[in-house]
Amino acid sequence: MLKQISNDSLLTLAIPAGLEEDVVDFLLLHPEWATGFSVIAAQGMGRGAVLRSAMELVQGRSARRLVLVAGVGAHLQLLLEALSSEMPSPDVAYWLSPLTACGRLA
Repeated sequence: MLKQISNDSLLTLAIPAGLEEDVVDFLLLHPEWATGFSVIAAQGMGRGAVLRSAMELVQGRSARRLVLVAGVGAHLQLLLEALSSEMPSPDVAYWLSPLTACGRLA
């Protein structure tokens, strides 16, 4: 039996790998907005990619993390505003997507 959860939105943060611990700490301090989240290793390419290390310059892509937070849209907006105030960075991209379903398999 599926267990439905009332989350209606998915926030994705694309952050530099160097900000991972700061962002994770911030989310852990705010369980009212982020009851749980996942962090995935990723690589950023294209116009917005900032290449910092020699390896990144050679590869043409930057080490990134995707932080996925499922939640209620209004709460995720508050989270974004607080995160932007706490650690403003042009290197952090985000997108907020609707969730058509969210839950657990048992």
